[in-house]
Amino acid sequence: VDSGKAAYVMYTSGSTGRPKGILIPHRGIARLVRNTGWLSITPADRLSHVSNISFDAALFEIWGALLNGATLVGFARECLLDAHQFVNDLRRFKISRMLLTTAFFNQLTREIPDAFRTVDCVLFGGEVCDPRAVRTVLKHGPPDALLHLYGPTECTTIATYYNCTNLPEEAETIPIGKPISNTDVLILDDYLQPAPIGVIGQIYLAGDGVALGYLRQPELTRERFIDHPFVAGGRLYATGDLGYFS
Repeated sequence: VDSGKAAYVMYTSGSTGRPKGILIPHRGIARLVRNTGWLSITPADRLSHVSNISFDAALFEIWGALLNGATLVGFARECLLDAHQFVNDLRRFKISRMLLTTAFFNQLTREIPDAFRTVDCVLFGGEVCDPRAVRTVLKHGPPDALLHLYGPTECTTIATYYNCTNLPEEAETIPIGKPISNTDVLILDDYLQPAPIGVIGQIYLAGDGVALGYLRQPELTRERFIDHPFVAGGRLYATGDLGYFS
């Protein structure tokens, strides 16, 4: 097996009514958690495992710990339903790295503003974030790094990150930031030409995290995974999301 072979198939939530099986290669996992350049994970770290294994955030948790010699700490579902018990366990198990959905991040912030004061790095993403929740964390014992993430399953969990510790006080939205290592983000118009700074276009992703395609759906694969217009032999994933460079 080489790095370009499929490591797993992850199904989307099926919001369109037809869940799609996404083929992720081994290199996508390695690019996510090894020699990343954007997040350090060492054998001294303790990562929380709170995601269902059918959700791609679990990929970061499990392989982030195991491929770096760190400790993976599993949390029971009952614990996740009780914010105070969860935060107590974060401190009891000395969790240093954790990844949360934005919804769970918002919930913890509302109920326990200093929930993350003992955690070195908190990562969150998956939907639009309210800047007020971030400001609450920053004012009540913030972690050393608070990273807002963006990334579809088709690009192996995470494509970009933004360090919220530098969030301007007047910010009305949370940026998706810049790409992680071995990842490129392009904003292109309808003619696959780069959109100027400040002009909205579709977000396209390239690099080692891009999936091999959709399982047994060749037409959809050709539609969403296209030839890179600027790199010979390269591929782009068309996210369908809109964005702009600032």
